[in-house]
Amino acid sequence: MKLFLAAPLFNEAERVFNARIAQTLRRFRHKVWLAQEAPFIKKGTLKEKKRIFKGDITALKSSDVVVAILDGMDVESGVAFELGYAHCLGKPIIGLKTDYRTFSKIEEINLMLEVPMLKICGSVDEILTVLNEIGCKKA
Repeated sequence: MKLFLAAPLFNEAERVFNARIAQTLRRFRHKVWLAQEAPFIKKGTLKEKKRIFKGDITALKSSDVVVAILDGMDVESGVAFELGYAHCLGKPIIGLKTDYRTFSKIEEINLMLEVPMLKICGSVDEILTVLNEIGCKKA
């Protein structure tokens, strides 16, 4: 399956974590698109920003499933945008939350992000199980 890995990528710890998840998913023969492996913003020009945005949207549109990293007190804003866009495209969305902090007393994450998800998983193994179930349903 073609997976879009929606993930924060603004510090080394995030990028290392993302790369490890992508590597694990690839070992199970999934094709993973990860923004940190695509051209990064360097100059900050509008032309460059539009090119990066377009690449992200193209990858979202061509994916079969979106896997989203949901760690933190709140979901990272770029990830939240990608989830909304993926939902509008009708893409299945699987979350990964390894962080025990919650959004509120009654929500693990904001309900506007939680409701469209197939499942919020606590591990990559759990994601692989859900992907297997989705794959079986498509066959």
